[in-house]
Amino acid sequence: MNPMSRILWVWLVVAVAAFVGGYFSGHSVGYKTAETDLKKVQEESAKKSAEDAAKAANPFQAVNPLAGVESNPFEKAKQVLNPFK
Repeated sequence: MNPMSRILWVWLVVAVAAFVGGYFSGHSVGYKTAETDLKKVQEESAKKSAEDAAKAANPFQAVNPLAGVESNPFEKAKQVLNPFK
């Protein structure tokens, strides 16, 4: 075997080994990163859902449906038609 081809084969084996090692290392690191990101997103989603449920259940933040209703709608007419005023 030619010494130049032997060096070429050694570099080829080293390159393939580095590629395979890098692929599996990057895949496992990427999976762990994705897993932690997913857990973080789920925790934030659960927290936001809990806050939204607490806001919806709080009666003090609800809109009053009787805010514009007058207690006696004839009060204005009675004041206008009062001859003694």
